[in-house]
Amino acid sequence: MHIIKSVGVLSVAKMMGLIQACLGVVLIPFFLLVGLAGTLAGRQESPLAGMVGLVLAFCMPIFYGVLGFIMGAIGAALYNLFAKWIGGIEVQVQSAAAQLPAASI
Repeated sequence: MHIIKSVGVLSVAKMMGLIQACLGVVLIPFFLLVGLAGTLAGRQESPLAGMVGLVLAFCMPIFYGVLGFIMGAIGAALYNLFAKWIGGIEVQVQSAAAQLPAASI
């Protein structure tokens, strides 16, 4: 068994920011559908109502990425703090060479 005693706060924050930004990209079509439904359901008083939904849909990956970065940094810092008190996460690792079958000659 190996124990993860601490993690790099910046590396976790960068990874979480990128993962959340990708999630925001995946969700763009759903934001666009909701914006379109809202535009079609409401009265046509404002011609910019559809544009607001479009702009918000494409800003969401940036928002998700920034929020993921911040929450990843907070989560990593809390992990490091708690790991000092109660240990860390135990993981079992196996080397890649041990997984290869023996060569038959």
